[in-house]
Amino acid sequence: MTLENVKILICDDSILARKQLKDLILKHGSPVFLEASNGQDAIDLYKKEAPDLVFLDIVMPIKDGNAAIREIVSFDKNADIIIASSVGTQSELKAAIEAGAKDFIQKPLNPSQIDYIITSRFEGR
Repeated sequence: MTLENVKILICDDSILARKQLKDLILKHGSPVFLEASNGQDAIDLYKKEAPDLVFLDIVMPIKDGNAAIREIVSFDKNADIIIASSVGTQSELKAAIEAGAKDFIQKPLNPSQIDYIITSRFEGR
């Protein structure tokens, strides 16, 4: 599997969280990483770069993850958005899925979950 020419947007207000996620993904290849630290930047980057996959935190400054999901999905109903958050309440999860997220993974990140997400989407490339 190769991740060449794959764009992955990682949006988290924590630089450390973004780095950890990038390190887990790099085991599978070298995609083009796009990074944002708040929901509004994620929306702007999505509209400009059209990434293949988005990892998005929920609790962020300026615009939270659920607001960003709604706006991204209104722009592109096929957006592949994964919530990666330590806020794991049922109401937050339900809101994220209703807004258009495809999946939800709990922080701290489990490497096998990241492996599954990457291989299930990009195997055979």
